[in-house]
Amino acid sequence: MKRSKYAVVAVAALALGLMVATLGHADDKMKKASGKVHHIAMHVDQNDKAVMNLVLNNVENLMDAYQEKGETVEIEVVAYGPGLIMLRDDKSPVKGRLASLKKRAFPSKVTYSACHNTMMKMEKKEGHAIPIVSEARIVPGGVVRLTELQEQGWAYIKP
Repeated sequence: MKRSKYAVVAVAALALGLMVATLGHADDKMKKASGKVHHIAMHVDQNDKAVMNLVLNNVENLMDAYQEKGETVEIEVVAYGPGLIMLRDDKSPVKGRLASLKKRAFPSKVTYSACHNTMMKMEKKEGHAIPIVSEARIVPGGVVRLTELQEQGWAYIKP
């Protein structure tokens, strides 16, 4: 009889342990679901300070909105054609904002991508190297980069 009491207690303890483990796993899933990561691609193809500021306002608003929800967002701003001026170290009218948004982004992420094709055309036309802000990276082609991001399921927003 004593053995059966111990067996019942052991089975009950095992069942309780499984329930606690299952609830903990469900709680982990809920935490991960609320920590969703959004992916958004934007582009700048105009040498227009107002458009550049609109894009950066959108970046800031997206970061704020998802932070309030406990979620993060990865945003990539791709500049090509006349819009490459946005990322030029020597001519950008929004250079300060680029740096401050990049620093502020954590835990979200902001990437600025400069079109190499456009850079080469500008360099040929101007006769010198085109300096890009340190916060940006160079991609082979701006339109190609936007296409790749959309193919990977990123949302696309045109300002």
